Amino acid sequence: MKPKDLITDEQKRLARYAKAMGHPIRIYILDLLSKQSCCYSGDLTEDLPIVKSTLSQHLKELKDAGLIQGEIEAPRIKYCINRENWAEAQQGFRRLLDK
Repeated sequence: MKPKDLITDEQKRLARYAKAMGHPIRIYILDLLSKQSCCYSGDLTEDLPIVKSTLSQHLKELKDAGLIQGEIEAPRIKYCINRENWAEAQQGFRRLLDK
């Protein structure tokens, strides 16, 4: 059996989530958004001591992993937790850590 055959799709998704969460700013963003009942539509650079270009890179990584979603409503962008993928990530990490 080849090593790639040992890795499940769930393990690949969990690794992608973990990679996206691998920076304290991204953890902060996820924590902030997970506490919102609806989308956050403010300017996150007001909450974080980083420039917009750096923030954009962090948001892109989280969005590419599927942990957040965003809508452009000029001049703002609304960001929300992707509830389905967030729940999948939580369950996957729980299963892994409870072993």
